[in-house]
Amino acid sequence: MNRTPILAGIAVGCAALLAAVFFMPSQEGVSETDAFTAPGLEPLTVDQALTEFWSLTPALLLVVYDAFGQTQEDGIYDTLASVTHGDALEYLYLERVGAMAGGGLEEADQTIHEIKLLNTQIAREGATLAIDASWQVIGTVGHAEHLHVRGNTYSAELSVAPVEGAWRITDFALLDVNRDTAGETFPAPQTN
Repeated sequence: MNRTPILAGIAVGCAALLAAVFFMPSQEGVSETDAFTAPGLEPLTVDQALTEFWSLTPALLLVVYDAFGQTQEDGIYDTLASVTHGDALEYLYLERVGAMAGGGLEEADQTIHEIKLLNTQIAREGATLAIDASWQVIGTVGHAEHLHVRGNTYSAELSVAPVEGAWRITDFALLDVNRDTAGETFPAPQTN
């Protein structure tokens, strides 16, 4: 009997288990009094994050949009990694880098002015917040001679959880993008 395939299968299974233990965020050790950082906010416990999701969600998304405004791959990745983890980090990074490969931003040309939550449902699953959200991003996108005001609306399912002492988006599934309120054009401001 050839045991090589069986031993190889066991080795692969053990490697997968070790990867899950060492590289996936553990929430079993999260207590009700543990507080985790978030960009621009005071540290939040899980219960506080549940009640303050209306400020936590836009704070995390604002950093994602900041990363999307970057033009260097390392800047994009590092900025995303500060507020995302795991599947969400991979998905969002590949989305941005894919846009660059398709002739995306060559220089930073966007400014986000506001992220406004529209419709949101939230549920707590242990230390993870499952957020089904719609939000509008209001900002400007610049070109050589003018700026466009944008008011795009997005819908996504997000998972937000404490990872390495901070609140991070751990799963992100974009459901819809509505660009109907694209805005208007006006002259770019004078520069020195």
